[in-house]
Amino acid sequence: MHAGDLTDDQRAIAKATRAFADEYLAPHAVAWDRDKHFPVEVLRKAADVGLAGVYAREDVGGSELSRLDGVVAFEALATGCPSIAGYLSIHNMVGWMVDRYGTEAQRARWLPALCTAEQLGSYCLTEPGAGSDAAALTTRAVRDGDQWVLDGVKQFISGAGTSQVYVVMARTGGPGPDGVSAFLLDRDDRGLSFGPNEHKMGWNAQPTRQVLLDGVRLPADRLLGAEGEGFRIAMGGLNGGRLGIAACSLGGAQSALERAVAYLADREAFGARLLHAQALQFRLADMATELEAARALVWRAAAALDRGDRRAPQLCAMAKRHATDTGFDVANQALQLHGGYGYLAEYGIEKIVRDLRVHQILEGTNEIMRVIVARGLTGAA
Repeated sequence: MHAGDLTDDQRAIAKATRAFADEYLAPHAVAWDRDKHFPVEVLRKAADVGLAGVYAREDVGGSELSRLDGVVAFEALATGCPSIAGYLSIHNMVGWMVDRYGTEAQRARWLPALCTAEQLGSYCLTEPGAGSDAAALTTRAVRDGDQWVLDGVKQFISGAGTSQVYVVMARTGGPGPDGVSAFLLDRDDRGLSFGPNEHKMGWNAQPTRQVLLDGVRLPADRLLGAEGEGFRIAMGGLNGGRLGIAACSLGGAQSALERAVAYLADREAFGARLLHAQALQFRLADMATELEAARALVWRAAAALDRGDRRAPQLCAMAKRHATDTGFDVANQALQLHGGYGYLAEYGIEKIVRDLRVHQILEGTNEIMRVIVARGLTGAA
């Protein structure tokens, strides 16, 4: 973690979170990936050091950190396991949405258990036929007296089945973004069920399942924010979520780079340490430089979001696109530098590559990030 522009508090966050990752995540990451084990008990340990309520206010047990604090923490956490750090980023996005848009009664009901990770959270926007075109979602919520009735299917939901709390986007009005509302669901709500755990390339240490809504009846107090405000809530959550995933890419790539340096220092070929070969030194230098540039952009975007800069959505999209592309590339190069050993599971490098690949897709594909940036440049709606 390079901390040149950080405050003393932020450097302390980085150091403490890296120590947590080194002790509780890194030693088990390969086994969790192999066994498809979701280590809920470790998530609760993370909550003990404030990592399950990063952005929630202190009155409900949150850490009330800034976005810049958060990206520093998630980068450090992801050095141990990008899959677990990525899930915690999503969990914290759910907590932020409840904290930011919920009533005081909703905050008091839902947030304390989320901040301790006694209950986990999942974010339900994507559908089988509405991924990148999120405003085209078809899950419906129909008013029936003082209740809402929800029907539909959500796809690629991290933590589904294990999570207790689900923020679900559903259509309450006409087509387009203005017809979408947000709802709070509990795993025990009648009519809520889950598809099988998906078989994935990476992120195997967390479950990914469909969320199935079949006539789920909710009282009126489960509406989050105002009716028709759901798409704005979803996009607001994604600005921060994109920074979290960008930071997780930095952390995974930083770990891969550190492993590559250590490997090259330990290996000899043609009578000399590989680390002494100038061609390999130059490659390491380029990897470190690209990673540092991506880190600077992520920090800048986080600071913009903290101060309410009107360009924050574009900067978050830039940061997500650049950091996730860079993170995957650096990790992939680190695998190459390990030679055949990089391809073996026990070294942990191929797992990082597989985990970071999905970061270029989730929280908005990197193609959609380009659309957001281009709209900011051209003024297009």
